[in-house]
Amino acid sequence: MAVSKIILFYVFAPLADPDALRLWQRDLCESLGLRGRILLSAQGINATLGGELDAVKKYLRKTREYPAFKGVDVKWSEGTGLDSASATSSAPHGFSRDFPRLSVKVRDEIVSFGAPGELRVDDRGVVGGGTRLSPPELHTLVDQQREAGDDVVFFDGRNSFEAEIGRFEGAVVPAVANTRDFVAELDSGVYDHLKDKPVVTYCTGGIRCEVLSSLMVSRGFSNVYQLDGGIVRYGETYGDSGLWKGSLYVFDDRMSVDFTPDARPIGSCPRCGASTSRMQNCLDPACRTQLVVCADCSSTASVFCEFHTGAATP
Repeated sequence: MAVSKIILFYVFAPLADPDALRLWQRDLCESLGLRGRILLSAQGINATLGGELDAVKKYLRKTREYPAFKGVDVKWSEGTGLDSASATSSAPHGFSRDFPRLSVKVRDEIVSFGAPGELRVDDRGVVGGGTRLSPPELHTLVDQQREAGDDVVFFDGRNSFEAEIGRFEGAVVPAVANTRDFVAELDSGVYDHLKDKPVVTYCTGGIRCEVLSSLMVSRGFSNVYQLDGGIVRYGETYGDSGLWKGSLYVFDDRMSVDFTPDARPIGSCPRCGASTSRMQNCLDPACRTQLVVCADCSSTASVFCEFHTGAATP
């Protein structure tokens, strides 16, 4: 039986010809029947792909042949399955159910902070970012700070709605609707009181918090760290027995994932108050807002943004 897998990875490295790499990556994915999203820029690659296990392995072998991507750090997760009805000669077991299509694009940034001129990248990655911490090193830092009578500040580098169903305990969650809002949020001065505190940026797979940490350092935050590998790597290491609480939001048809069966939902349905990690899109075709809503309320009401203000459409 074919096994469905999803991979998440990024590499910051100077790329001389992103357009040529786009064509190569598109053709490679199509030949293997992979779907998902790949963004390329002069600063690197950012990818989330799903497909049959053997096809994903072949993709990684070929991608690692390119020198800049040789040491790519890949996060793996289980897919929800393969659509056998979509089987082709290139994907005899079908395509991943988690992604509707393949998208390979070249952009100014591989993560859209709206500040491509600020980010500096060399062969070792982002220049001037925060100190990388593995999950065990993060725990060591937290313990050291507590012994000294101080706390580590966890700084969420994701969109604020993602934190509604999962976040590090006590984390600062900036009121941002998308990644481009972070620059203005930092420049507003609202977090200047944290500039001398030990701040750990975190995000899903590590890419947003890596860029965010460099933006914070350049704005005078003096003690900045980044969680290496992001929440995904932390969950692989500690499951639900560490400092992470709830579920992880993901940008595919799964919407959220749990690290273990012991995960306790921290999201709350605004209509009935039930604990839930379930998210769905606003039903307004012109709206892209993600909403937390339990399955029971979703089945009995048409869920629009007004649902979260108590004005659900019957």
